[in-house]
Amino acid sequence: MNATISSAASPPASSRARRARLAVLLLALVAVGGYAAVTWRRGPTGPPRGPSQRQPPQEMVSKLRLPPGFSAAIFARVPSARSLAVSPSGTVFVGTRGDRVYAVLDADHDGVGERVVTLAKGLRQPNGVAFRDGALYVGEISRILRYDAIESHVDAPPAPVVVYDKLPREEGHGWKVIHFGPDGKLYVPVGAPCNVCVSEPIYAAMHRMNADGTGFELFAGGIRNTVGYDWHPQTGELWFTDNGRDYLGDDAPPDELNRAPRAGLSFGFPYCQGGDIKDPEFGSQRPCSDFEPPAQKLGAHVASLGMRFYSGAMFPAEYRGRIFIAEHGSWNSSKRVGYRVTMVTLDGNRAVRYEPFIEGWLADGDVWGRPVDVQGLADGSLLVSDDFSGTLYRIVYKAR
Repeated sequence: MNATISSAASPPASSRARRARLAVLLLALVAVGGYAAVTWRRGPTGPPRGPSQRQPPQEMVSKLRLPPGFSAAIFARVPSARSLAVSPSGTVFVGTRGDRVYAVLDADHDGVGERVVTLAKGLRQPNGVAFRDGALYVGEISRILRYDAIESHVDAPPAPVVVYDKLPREEGHGWKVIHFGPDGKLYVPVGAPCNVCVSEPIYAAMHRMNADGTGFELFAGGIRNTVGYDWHPQTGELWFTDNGRDYLGDDAPPDELNRAPRAGLSFGFPYCQGGDIKDPEFGSQRPCSDFEPPAQKLGAHVASLGMRFYSGAMFPAEYRGRIFIAEHGSWNSSKRVGYRVTMVTLDGNRAVRYEPFIEGWLADGDVWGRPVDVQGLADGSLLVSDDFSGTLYRIVYKAR
């Protein structure tokens, strides 16, 4: 009996060694990062457990609330679906924060993807996807890959070409969203490696490079973490979402929708939050007047991710030029917020209205979907990815 009690009270030497190593690791994280110990702490409600990959039945999808004339249907089931890209022929490419990249094929163009093909696996959070000149570009945590002539080899993709492999390796805010701009360059944001901190210029910034990986350069700074951006269809100016910092309460700071009409601008992080909130840790070092203010303040903690300008012809004319934003949903808030798709209406370069477009993934405090990205299709419909249930929804409009 004494031996049993002693064993329970005093763990074996191997267990004590493991605990000692863990303690050393935690101390090292605090010593190196300062904020690492609190950056990823679960909030009061915490994020929903997921991705669940549960099949959302069409009757549940039909409960989504959209403006009159709009409806949603399941386009395809894709595990952990996140960033989207579409080729001119209609192949939908889907990145994930797991290890896989997918292609969804709708060969008969009936609005339902009948084939979901795994293009690559064993990658490191291949969140970002972009398509150009027949090739699929994939953004991992620390590098950009290219799969040439991908649509001719969907069932047996070629080995990837490494385009660029000098991006930071940190996973916190490290997943990439990649798009080609109207200048032909590949844009790649790098998020802050912390909740809030002063970091090297490679972090908290938007960068760009040539399609072959040469000419890497800083485009804009002071961006905590953008997971969505697009270019104005008339002016060609870059607009992007940015996630606000945590631990300033339920109502602050707001997420941001920003406009970058030229290179070289800075948007405030970590000194100024939401355009006019001095950061309690770093705000004394630089005033908010030094930085570009948001074009539109979004909800606090809504986790605004993918965004696109609508340029299709299916939706009513007043929707052309509006910005659609996928709000993934909160984790650092005492009440759940977000879990919806919103839209911003512009008057020239001025945001004049910010309002919900799709709601219903959050019902009575329960979450069954988390929007990540939005992407227009050639017929004018809109795809929305959901990494929680592993679903691509297709949004259509039919006049009544």
